Amino acid sequence: MTDLYSVIGNPVEHSLSPRIHTMFAKANSQNLIYSKIMCSKDTFVKAVAEFRDSGGVGLNVTVPFKADAADVADKRSKLVAESGVANVLYFKNGKIIADNTDGLGLVIDLKKNLNFGLKGKRILILGAGGACAGSLGPILAEMPRHVTITNRTLENAERLVGGFQRENVIVEASSIDDLVKEPYDLIINSTSASLFGVTLALPKEIFSADSLAYDMMYGNQSLDFLGSAKKSGAAKVADGIGMLVEQAAESFLIWRGIRPKTKNIIRALGRISNGNFSS
Repeated sequence: MTDLYSVIGNPVEHSLSPRIHTMFAKANSQNLIYSKIMCSKDTFVKAVAEFRDSGGVGLNVTVPFKADAADVADKRSKLVAESGVANVLYFKNGKIIADNTDGLGLVIDLKKNLNFGLKGKRILILGAGGACAGSLGPILAEMPRHVTITNRTLENAERLVGGFQRENVIVEASSIDDLVKEPYDLIINSTSASLFGVTLALPKEIFSADSLAYDMMYGNQSLDFLGSAKKSGAAKVADGIGMLVEQAAESFLIWRGIRPKTKNIIRALGRISNGNFSS
């Protein structure tokens, strides 16, 4: 029997998840179909129920529904319970189970694919939404020295920081205007600005030749942020295609019990990074 999976979000037309999971399935002899579902904010719960009732096995959840995915679940993983957001749903014994693979995917991409360790680093994360919340736990587990979260609404960043305090790691919130104007080792754009073509106004001093600028978005959607980072002095840049593939592999592991190989798929999808970026 063919198992049914999908990604749900708004917008969702741009998503490469169906292509990625189809490649995973082919490489691992798995019989599944993976589709896209777009719905509005007030129809998310209904859409999840309809997908499950139609025989669906699992869902990936993207913006703006990651908090809704955590809320709709009957059971939540430790990562979801701490962050309040989920990007993976699956159905078992009549229950909806929520998990989050975003942070694991990000950390694996940084360490394995980009050879960038996080221990002892100064990290700046732009945005305090679901993408940041879902990634923060795995980032902090790598023992960076200092993590700053900046957000258009400072109170949201402060609220998020309050739930993620750790020993031996400084975690703080800051407005863009109050950012310490010196280079960070890693600057992560977790906002949806790239998705909607919005350019972020950032001080040039936060970038240096030793900084890695990383956008969780990928492809053309990441060009504004990465281009701005390059012009501001960042020699190392990368889009989020590796994170997308690695979090998908973690989702596939949860659903199918197999973790697919990812290196060739990231290459096939075409990462924007130091070697193939032009501003």
